[in-house]
Amino acid sequence: MALTRRQVESIANLARLQINEDEIPAYVRNLSRIIDFVDQLEGAGTEHVHPMAHPLNMSQPLRADEVTESDDRARFQANAAAVEAGLYLVPKVIE
Repeated sequence: MALTRRQVESIANLARLQINEDEIPAYVRNLSRIIDFVDQLEGAGTEHVHPMAHPLNMSQPLRADEVTESDDRARFQANAAAVEAGLYLVPKVIE
């Protein structure tokens, strides 16, 4: 599918790209080639291909979900200027 000059200008406008007049023919040619390649890929038979997250047949080893640090919130909030109900109080900045 070949794009027209007007279509490329519309795409550039939607993408907020500024393209010089002398660059438009190259964009028309290159974007048309990309669309042709995507059309070619759509013709590939993928009905027996299973989706995968990684090209290698591997499993992700997971660590045990264990607490490894202590709760130091009270110690950290002892240095704060103002705390209420476990939350830091800050001055209002938006009116």
